[in-house]
Amino acid sequence: MCGIAGIFEFDRTKQIDPGVLRRMCSTIAHRGPDDEGFYIDGNLGMAMRRLSIIDLKSGHQPISNEDGTAWIVFNGEIYNQSVLREQLEKSGHRFRSRSDTEVIVHLYEEYGVECLKHLDGMFAFAIWDAKQHQLMVARDRLGIKPLYFYLTSERMVFASEIKTIFATGLRPEFRRASLPEYLSFGYLSGAETFYEGVRKLMPGHYMVIDRSGESIVRQYWDLSVPADENQSEEHYYVETYRELLERAVRSHLMSDAPVGVFLSGGIDSSAIAALMTRLNPTPINTFSVGYAEEQYSELPYARLVSQHLGSNHREIQVSQNEFFKVLPKLIWHEDEPIVWPSSVSLYFVARLAQQHAKVVLTGEGSDETLGGYSRYGFTIRNAVYDRLYRRCLPQAARYRVRHFISSSSRLDAGVRRKLSHTFLARDGQSWASFYFDNFFSAFNVDEQRGILQEDLANAFEPASSHRHVLNYWNNSSGDMLQRLLYTDIKTYLVELLMKQDNMSMAASVESRVPFLDHKLVEFAMSIPQRFQLRGSVGKNVLKTAMKGLLPDSILHRKKLGFPTPWSRWLAGPRLELIDKLLSEPRSSERQLFRPRAVERLFAEHKSRYRDNTDRIWRLLNLELWHRVCIEGEPVSSSYLA
Repeated sequence: MCGIAGIFEFDRTKQIDPGVLRRMCSTIAHRGPDDEGFYIDGNLGMAMRRLSIIDLKSGHQPISNEDGTAWIVFNGEIYNQSVLREQLEKSGHRFRSRSDTEVIVHLYEEYGVECLKHLDGMFAFAIWDAKQHQLMVARDRLGIKPLYFYLTSERMVFASEIKTIFATGLRPEFRRASLPEYLSFGYLSGAETFYEGVRKLMPGHYMVIDRSGESIVRQYWDLSVPADENQSEEHYYVETYRELLERAVRSHLMSDAPVGVFLSGGIDSSAIAALMTRLNPTPINTFSVGYAEEQYSELPYARLVSQHLGSNHREIQVSQNEFFKVLPKLIWHEDEPIVWPSSVSLYFVARLAQQHAKVVLTGEGSDETLGGYSRYGFTIRNAVYDRLYRRCLPQAARYRVRHFISSSSRLDAGVRRKLSHTFLARDGQSWASFYFDNFFSAFNVDEQRGILQEDLANAFEPASSHRHVLNYWNNSSGDMLQRLLYTDIKTYLVELLMKQDNMSMAASVESRVPFLDHKLVEFAMSIPQRFQLRGSVGKNVLKTAMKGLLPDSILHRKKLGFPTPWSRWLAGPRLELIDKLLSEPRSSERQLFRPRAVERLFAEHKSRYRDNTDRIWRLLNLELWHRVCIEGEPVSSSYLA
């Protein structure tokens, strides 16, 4: 695990400045405190910071093939590296280390860009091909590891974190076109970022750039819904999934450094911990985070699982003051406004784990591949209700219902929107809009027009906030659940993975996600909806597979979803501080939001007329992001103390 960076100047007369590479490396020192390395070939420079996990003594990067014609910097882990190494050695390749990094460069030498199809793991890497004088960068199938780039007609800059790109001397500039999607979802699901000119390499993609600056971007992997194999027995899916999951956990334990697990007490992390316990001869290390406010803390459940498994358990509680004090620093680590308050919790548990382990396994990815969120069952149930509604009521009666919902002054705006989508949906696209409006959006389209400055509001197309997610929905196939899962895997999950990567690496800890082994995910997508859901409750296959390994009280407990007391803390003096921060002249001078609309939003919340918790979180994080990431203010600034 490490952080990588590089510069490719297309003018061959230019030489890479080693000082610039060192500055880039220093911005990601937290990702790799154990080692650093550099490689320069005239107009090409690559750099890395290393967190030593595999081959602790001789895994230095950058590393090359035998004759030095191909060089690599790599972030991640390749879990089938031993099998690949054996195959490559039989083909005549010679190795000088035990690192999986070296396996990739020899694999590239053997197969070129087709090497990606042979890799099982999480990765982002760059390979310099000196023979072809071209650079290849690639990212793993599901986006577990991040990779960003800045490409012009003169150069290409890439890095594991966006701040590293700006260490070259480029100035960060806010991309205002990101506002609609941010106000809806809190994150951007396309290749664009919050910064002008900076893009993500999307999951399952690679890019090749030649000496002239010509580039191609290709997708090498995508999820598909397999053809129905006529498997009518539930036990087939349960047994196969259990076997694949255990195999994934075993492979993810590969490490020459201590390994632990983030344990929330939910079924996902508990399942990983239970399988780890089966595979380890000694008690495993488990780490949990919670709050003094008991209704927001999952610590009692984590303790129950720890006692059941006999793990070495450690936990930490986060206070309100600690939460707000560290928020600017964590925004700096993410390079973006933080979407969910749970990012803060994740950082604190990673910091706890770092004292005892370099690697942690987590339960991320189960919900998005096995239908774990209640929103899936709710949406599918509403689709059934809508079909019955249209079948049973004549068109004239439906018109009267529509008129009542859209015009009644007795209905709250949020209730009106939900009723409208529930009873008036007409096709797949409107069901997708219903799904994203009701379960993700803080500000819907009308609310955005009301809070954005008039020129901004007029500049955006009404559908701009949903453009990327609807594109994935429209290109998906299968039953409704499979389409919802596909869209979430391509959008929502990618943001969750970025959060997990950045928060764990901020504490110099590598996090691994066995549920996102790509073969396991491909199998999960083949499971029919009738086996995934029981009524409207998901993850039936996982719950059945874990019977006997975990207590029933854990298997069937209500999902809390990594809660934080943020909504409870948003009151009294703290709310006043946030209100004051967002009403300062420097905030209004950015000409993003109408001051009176922001005032009204706070007044509604203070009077309890409307719960604006999510909306205030969006505005607060965007403001702090501007100050820390665009304006360069110190992360130690006590904005909310």
